[in-house]
Amino acid sequence: MNNINFGRVLIGGLLAGLVLNVGEFLLNDVVLGKQMREFFARYGIPEPGGSFMIVAVTLTFALGILLVFVYALIRSRLGPGVKTAIVAALIMWFGIYVYTGAINGILFGIPLNVMLIAFVWGLIEYVLGAIAGAWAYKES
Repeated sequence: MNNINFGRVLIGGLLAGLVLNVGEFLLNDVVLGKQMREFFARYGIPEPGGSFMIVAVTLTFALGILLVFVYALIRSRLGPGVKTAIVAALIMWFGIYVYTGAINGILFGIPLNVMLIAFVWGLIEYVLGAIAGAWAYKES
């Protein structure tokens, strides 16, 4: 880990986090907004407020930083560039979207088509975020 440029991990991670946050807003408010509101109504859950948004946005930026950190870790084995960024994105996407999405989808009875939309959206979102973050990351 001596070669990892942590300042660039932070910069690239914030850029990746921005891409992820924009993607999450579009997915949850625009693409699946109607389904989300129906889900909240069905279970009697109030719509997320300001404190939830602050936590969600902050954690999503943290995921962006982690995404670029994973890229920096595997870069020495796979080389710099888009291919390595996509591998980092796949690792994060599986852990974030596939695992938690499948568990929560089954637990809460989310329709398969909604889950598939979210999975595909998340894959694209994480790939774009990883490429953006990798673009900003440079070793020392």
